[in-house]
Amino acid sequence: MTNTAGSGGSVKLKIQGVAKSFGGVRAVTEVSADVQEGEIFAIIGPNGAGKTTLLNMISGFYHPDEGSLMFENHDISNMRPADIAALGVARTFQNIALFRGMTVLENMMLGRHVLMKTGVLSAFLYWGPAQREEIAHRERVEEIIEFLNLTDLRKTPTGSLAYGLQKRVELGRALAAEPRLLLLDEPMAGMNQEEKEDMVRYVLDVNQEWGTTIALIEHDMGVVMDISDHVAVLDMGAKISQGTPDEVRADPKVIEAYLGTTDHKEVA
Repeated sequence: MTNTAGSGGSVKLKIQGVAKSFGGVRAVTEVSADVQEGEIFAIIGPNGAGKTTLLNMISGFYHPDEGSLMFENHDISNMRPADIAALGVARTFQNIALFRGMTVLENMMLGRHVLMKTGVLSAFLYWGPAQREEIAHRERVEEIIEFLNLTDLRKTPTGSLAYGLQKRVELGRALAAEPRLLLLDEPMAGMNQEEKEDMVRYVLDVNQEWGTTIALIEHDMGVVMDISDHVAVLDMGAKISQGTPDEVRADPKVIEAYLGTTDHKEVA
Protein backbone atom coordinates (compact mmCIF):
# COMPACT_ATOMS: atom_id res chain seq x y z
CA MET A 1 0.00 0.00 0.00
CA THR A 2 3.05 2.28 -0.14
CA ASN A 3 2.16 5.58 -1.80
CA THR A 4 4.08 6.61 -4.90
CA ALA A 5 2.25 9.84 -5.71
CA GLY A 6 5.02 12.05 -4.39
CA SER A 7 7.98 10.70 -6.31
CA GLY A 8 9.88 13.07 -8.54
CA GLY A 9 8.15 16.31 -7.54
CA SER A 10 9.59 19.74 -6.82
CA VAL A 11 10.23 20.94 -3.28
CA LYS A 12 7.02 22.16 -1.63
CA LEU A 13 8.47 22.85 1.83
CA LYS A 14 12.15 23.43 2.59
CA ILE A 15 13.23 23.15 6.22
CA GLN A 16 16.76 24.44 6.60
CA GLY A 17 18.70 24.25 9.86
CA VAL A 18 15.79 25.17 12.13
CA ALA A 19 16.30 25.20 15.89
CA LYS A 20 14.06 26.07 18.82
CA SER A 21 14.73 26.36 22.55
CA PHE A 22 12.42 26.89 25.52
CA GLY A 23 13.96 28.24 28.70
CA GLY A 24 17.38 26.93 27.81
CA VAL A 25 16.08 23.51 26.78
CA ARG A 26 16.83 22.69 23.15
CA ALA A 27 13.63 21.24 21.69
CA VAL A 28 14.77 21.16 18.05
CA THR A 29 18.40 21.28 16.90
CA GLU A 30 19.38 22.28 13.35
CA VAL A 31 16.83 20.13 11.53
CA SER A 32 16.79 20.21 7.74
CA ALA A 33 14.46 18.38 5.35
CA ASP A 34 12.73 18.81 2.00
CA VAL A 35 9.08 17.88 1.55
CA GLN A 36 8.41 17.13 -2.11
CA GLU A 37 5.36 18.25 -4.06
CA GLY A 38 2.59 15.66 -3.88
CA GLU A 39 4.18 13.31 -1.36
CA ILE A 40 3.29 12.01 2.09
CA PHE A 41 6.18 12.93 4.37
CA ALA A 42 6.20 11.41 7.86
CA ILE A 43 7.98 12.82 10.91
CA ILE A 44 8.54 10.16 13.56
CA GLY A 45 10.48 9.73 16.77
CA PRO A 46 10.13 8.82 20.45
CA ASN A 47 8.09 10.99 22.81
CA GLY A 48 9.79 14.34 23.40
CA ALA A 49 11.78 14.14 20.16
CA GLY A 50 10.62 17.59 18.98
CA LYS A 51 8.11 16.50 16.34
CA THR A 52 5.20 18.75 17.36
CA THR A 53 7.58 21.66 17.96
CA LEU A 54 8.74 21.29 14.37
CA LEU A 55 5.15 21.20 13.11
CA ASN A 56 4.34 24.27 15.21
CA MET A 57 7.19 26.15 13.56
CA ILE A 58 5.97 25.21 10.08
CA SER A 59 2.46 26.44 10.90
CA GLY A 60 3.66 29.64 12.59
CA PHE A 61 2.70 28.93 16.19
CA TYR A 62 6.41 29.06 17.03
CA HIS A 63 9.16 30.91 15.19
CA PRO A 64 12.56 29.23 14.80
CA ASP A 65 15.47 30.68 16.76
CA GLU A 66 17.74 29.68 13.90
CA GLY A 67 17.33 28.51 10.33
CA SER A 68 14.55 29.08 7.83
CA LEU A 69 11.30 27.62 6.49
CA MET A 70 10.34 28.08 2.85
CA PHE A 71 6.87 27.16 1.59
CA GLU A 72 6.80 27.30 -2.21
CA ASN A 73 8.45 30.70 -2.84
CA HIS A 74 7.61 32.23 0.53
CA ASP A 75 9.83 32.54 3.59
CA ILE A 76 7.38 31.65 6.37
CA SER A 77 9.95 31.55 9.18
CA ASN A 78 8.51 34.55 11.03
CA MET A 79 4.99 34.73 9.63
CA ARG A 80 1.82 34.56 11.73
CA PRO A 81 -0.31 31.39 11.62
CA ALA A 82 -3.15 33.20 9.83
CA ASP A 83 -0.80 34.46 7.11
CA ILE A 84 0.72 31.01 6.62
CA ALA A 85 -2.79 29.53 6.41
CA ALA A 86 -3.68 32.12 3.76
CA LEU A 87 -0.74 30.88 1.66
CA GLY A 88 -2.23 27.37 1.59
CA VAL A 89 -1.06 25.55 4.72
CA ALA A 90 -3.62 23.88 6.99
CA ARG A 91 -3.22 21.60 9.99
CA THR A 92 -4.90 19.38 12.51
CA PHE A 93 -3.88 19.09 16.16
CA GLN A 94 -2.78 16.25 18.42
CA ASN A 95 -5.56 17.22 20.82
CA ILE A 96 -8.85 17.82 19.03
CA ALA A 97 -9.49 21.57 18.66
CA LEU A 98 -13.11 21.67 17.47
CA PHE A 99 -15.93 23.91 18.69
CA ARG A 100 -17.90 21.23 20.49
CA GLY A 101 -21.18 23.15 20.60
CA MET A 102 -21.16 23.79 16.87
CA THR A 103 -22.35 21.31 14.26
CA VAL A 104 -20.16 19.36 11.86
CA LEU A 105 -21.18 21.73 9.07
CA GLU A 106 -20.50 24.85 11.13
CA ASN A 107 -17.07 23.64 12.20
CA MET A 108 -16.09 22.93 8.61
CA MET A 109 -17.43 26.29 7.41
CA LEU A 110 -14.96 27.92 9.80
CA GLY A 111 -12.20 26.30 7.78
CA ARG A 112 -13.25 28.38 4.77
CA HIS A 113 -12.63 31.75 6.42
CA VAL A 114 -9.12 32.05 4.94
CA LEU A 115 -10.68 31.87 1.47
CA MET A 116 -13.48 34.38 1.98
CA LYS A 117 -13.09 37.61 0.01
CA THR A 118 -16.07 39.74 1.08
CA GLY A 119 -15.62 42.27 3.85
CA VAL A 120 -17.06 42.14 7.33
CA LEU A 121 -19.82 44.69 6.60
CA SER A 122 -21.13 42.95 3.49
CA ALA A 123 -20.96 39.57 5.21
CA PHE A 124 -22.95 40.97 8.13
CA LEU A 125 -25.62 42.41 5.84
CA TYR A 126 -25.61 39.12 3.89
CA TRP A 127 -26.56 40.37 0.48
CA GLY A 128 -25.00 40.62 -2.96
CA PRO A 129 -21.46 39.22 -3.20
CA ALA A 130 -21.47 37.94 0.39
CA GLN A 131 -24.54 35.82 -0.20
CA ARG A 132 -23.18 34.34 -3.41
CA GLU A 133 -19.86 33.61 -1.74
CA GLU A 134 -21.59 31.94 1.20
CA ILE A 135 -23.46 29.63 -1.16
CA ALA A 136 -20.26 28.68 -3.01
CA HIS A 137 -18.39 27.94 0.22
CA ARG A 138 -21.30 25.93 1.56
CA GLU A 139 -21.34 23.78 -1.59
CA ARG A 140 -17.65 22.98 -1.22
CA VAL A 141 -18.04 22.08 2.45
CA GLU A 142 -20.96 19.78 1.59
CA GLU A 143 -18.68 17.99 -0.88
CA ILE A 144 -16.07 17.46 1.84
CA ILE A 145 -18.73 16.20 4.24
CA GLU A 146 -19.81 13.67 1.64
CA PHE A 147 -16.20 12.69 0.92
CA LEU A 148 -15.69 11.94 4.64
CA ASN A 149 -18.98 10.03 4.90
CA LEU A 150 -20.40 12.49 7.45
CA THR A 151 -23.56 13.47 5.57
CA ASP A 152 -25.95 12.00 8.14
CA LEU A 153 -24.10 13.85 10.91
CA ARG A 154 -23.73 17.24 9.24
CA LYS A 155 -26.11 19.01 11.67
CA THR A 156 -24.93 17.13 14.77
CA PRO A 157 -22.96 19.04 17.44
CA THR A 158 -19.39 17.76 17.28
CA GLY A 159 -19.21 17.37 21.06
CA SER A 160 -21.70 14.50 20.89
CA LEU A 161 -19.72 12.53 18.30
CA ALA A 162 -17.47 9.57 18.98
CA TYR A 163 -13.75 10.37 19.19
CA GLY A 164 -12.89 8.90 15.80
CA LEU A 165 -15.63 10.93 14.12
CA GLN A 166 -14.40 14.10 15.80
CA LYS A 167 -10.93 13.46 14.36
CA ARG A 168 -12.55 13.06 10.95
CA VAL A 169 -14.39 16.39 11.36
CA GLU A 170 -11.11 18.08 12.26
CA LEU A 171 -9.57 16.66 9.08
CA GLY A 172 -12.55 18.03 7.16
CA ARG A 173 -12.12 21.49 8.64
CA ALA A 174 -8.48 21.51 7.51
CA LEU A 175 -9.49 20.30 4.05
CA ALA A 176 -12.10 23.05 3.83
CA ALA A 177 -9.23 25.55 3.55
CA GLU A 178 -8.17 23.76 0.32
CA PRO A 179 -4.55 23.48 1.48
CA ARG A 180 -1.63 22.78 -0.82
CA LEU A 181 0.25 21.55 2.26
CA LEU A 182 -1.67 19.63 4.92
CA LEU A 183 -0.03 19.15 8.33
CA LEU A 184 -1.44 16.28 10.40
CA ASP A 185 -0.40 15.95 14.06
CA GLU A 186 -1.04 12.32 15.07
CA PRO A 187 -4.25 11.90 13.04
CA MET A 188 -4.75 8.31 14.26
CA ALA A 189 -3.93 8.85 17.95
CA GLY A 190 -6.46 7.26 20.31
CA MET A 191 -8.35 5.46 17.55
CA ASN A 192 -9.37 1.82 17.42
CA GLN A 193 -8.26 -0.32 14.49
CA GLU A 194 -11.37 0.30 12.38
CA GLU A 195 -11.14 4.07 12.88
CA LYS A 196 -7.44 3.99 11.95
CA GLU A 197 -8.18 2.13 8.74
CA ASP A 198 -10.82 4.71 7.82
CA MET A 199 -8.45 7.60 8.51
CA VAL A 200 -5.66 5.99 6.49
CA ARG A 201 -8.02 5.67 3.54
CA TYR A 202 -9.03 9.33 3.75
CA VAL A 203 -5.42 10.51 4.03
CA LEU A 204 -4.42 8.44 1.00
CA ASP A 205 -7.40 9.68 -1.00
CA VAL A 206 -6.61 13.33 -0.18
CA ASN A 207 -3.03 12.77 -1.32
CA GLN A 208 -3.64 10.65 -4.40
CA GLU A 209 -6.96 11.97 -5.70
CA TRP A 210 -6.65 15.62 -4.67
CA GLY A 211 -2.88 15.87 -5.09
CA THR A 212 -2.40 17.46 -1.66
CA THR A 213 1.09 17.37 -0.18
CA ILE A 214 0.94 15.95 3.35
CA ALA A 215 3.39 16.12 6.26
CA LEU A 216 2.31 14.08 9.26
CA ILE A 217 3.39 13.04 12.72
CA GLU A 218 2.28 9.54 13.63
CA HIS A 219 3.24 6.97 16.28
CA ASP A 220 1.74 3.96 14.51
CA MET A 221 4.78 2.64 12.66
CA GLY A 222 2.68 0.26 10.59
CA VAL A 223 0.72 3.20 9.20
CA VAL A 224 3.85 5.30 8.62
CA MET A 225 5.67 2.56 6.76
CA ASP A 226 2.63 1.74 4.62
CA ILE A 227 1.61 5.18 3.39
CA SER A 228 4.70 7.42 3.46
CA ASP A 229 6.97 8.30 0.55
CA HIS A 230 9.72 9.59 2.84
CA VAL A 231 10.28 9.53 6.59
CA ALA A 232 12.36 11.81 8.82
CA VAL A 233 13.28 10.55 12.28
CA LEU A 234 13.89 12.90 15.20
CA ASP A 235 15.46 11.97 18.51
CA MET A 236 16.08 14.44 21.33
CA GLY A 237 15.45 17.33 18.94
CA ALA A 238 17.87 16.27 16.22
CA LYS A 239 17.25 14.49 12.92
CA ILE A 240 18.98 11.12 13.03
CA SER A 241 17.70 9.60 9.80
CA GLN A 242 15.74 10.33 6.64
CA GLY A 243 14.82 8.25 3.61
CA THR A 244 12.25 5.86 2.25
CA PRO A 245 10.34 3.74 4.77
CA ASP A 246 12.55 0.72 3.99
CA GLU A 247 15.75 2.74 4.43
CA VAL A 248 14.61 4.22 7.73
CA ARG A 249 13.31 0.90 9.04
CA ALA A 250 16.74 -0.68 8.61
CA ASP A 251 18.80 2.26 9.97
CA PRO A 252 20.68 1.21 13.15
CA LYS A 253 20.33 4.74 14.58
CA VAL A 254 16.54 4.49 14.31
CA ILE A 255 16.47 1.02 15.84
CA GLU A 256 18.57 2.23 18.76
CA ALA A 257 16.39 5.33 19.32
CA TYR A 258 13.22 3.25 19.47
CA LEU A 259 14.43 0.02 21.05
CA GLY A 260 17.57 1.04 22.92
CA THR A 261 19.65 -1.55 21.10
CA THR A 262 21.01 -2.32 17.64
CA ASP A 263 20.58 -6.09 18.06
CA HIS A 264 17.20 -5.93 16.29
CA LYS A 265 17.22 -5.88 12.52
CA GLU A 266 14.40 -3.43 11.92
CA VAL A 267 11.77 -1.24 13.50
CA ALA A 268 8.51 -3.11 13.87
